Amino acid sequence: MPTFRHGKSAVFKVDNNAGSLTDISNTLNSVSFPREAETLETTSFGSSDRSYVIGFTGATISVEGSFDATVDTHLAAIVGKTDSVSFEYGPEGSTATYTKYTGECFLTSYETSAGVGDIVSYSAEFQITGAVTRGAYA
Repeated sequence: MPTFRHGKSAVFKVDNNAGSLTDISNTLNSVSFPREAETLETTSFGSSDRSYVIGFTGATISVEGSFDATVDTHLAAIVGKTDSVSFEYGPEGSTATYTKYTGECFLTSYETSAGVGDIVSYSAEFQITGAVTRGAYA
């Protein structure tokens, strides 16, 4: 029987400019972690059906949350940084045995926004570089 968990316990951490993994979960209200595999067509003349092989795989992480000056300082310092930073994502939370994804990424987009009658918010997009490791919290 599957075990389902509420998203409120999700954890997202990313290196700060000094290379220390920093938890920014308390400002987030959304994390999206799409992964993809490119397909390359191998269909040849005379075939009636298309055929494919898998090429490169890749992933990004998008986050959204409520603006916080400390997190703003953190993210502003790593956006466009030429060295990758580490990330850790626990969609279920960080309790022992829960799923944890780790890897390296670049912060490619960081945006703050404010509107009349709305809370100041931010969004960020991370491009993962290299492999993602799926493990569990200890």
